[in-house]
Amino acid sequence: MERCAHLLITEPADLRGRWLDEFDHGELHLELGCGKGRFTVETVKAAAEAAPKRVFLVALEKSADAMVIALERAAAAGLRNIRFVNALVDNLSDYFAPGEVSRLYINFCDPWPTNRHAKRRLTNRRFLESYLPVLCPGGEIHFKTDNLPLFEYSLREFEDYGFTTMGITRDLHKDGPVGVLTDYELKFISQGLPINKCIARKSK
Repeated sequence: MERCAHLLITEPADLRGRWLDEFDHGELHLELGCGKGRFTVETVKAAAEAAPKRVFLVALEKSADAMVIALERAAAAGLRNIRFVNALVDNLSDYFAPGEVSRLYINFCDPWPTNRHAKRRLTNRRFLESYLPVLCPGGEIHFKTDNLPLFEYSLREFEDYGFTTMGITRDLHKDGPVGVLTDYELKFISQGLPINKCIARKSK
């Protein structure tokens, strides 16, 4: 953790409303639950190569052990357009100002399959309520999961909460790998499991 301290933000609330000015980029993207960071690092590398100074990504992860691996990956890649925050996703408005975030990534979150645990799903409306203020008009949530019941549930939650859903697929990699893959995704593909994906866009 100490070797990668330059990539770690310990007081994210201090940057609320100032992320893009502080790091001199055009768009702020946010990944909720980055795990070991494969998707995080590859996404940031692709963004930097396509258009330097456009996308800055903040990755939240509650597990310090997993985040250490993500930090090491990012440091080894020499990335400048990324920072990590060791925190839960419950209080995004404490860290980000209204309309400050252009895109949220939610990849392979815990499905919490029983109905009594539905409120813990990261696509439950109580979480959507916290995402909505920090997203800019037209801001997007990019969501992937291997769990079809969670996917169908999430589509309903997005639509009921006023998001417009698009790019819906229940077998993303049917004709070969698409986009940047997570560690979990690589494992699921090797097992022949279909991957579900959608984009939920904030209308106002």
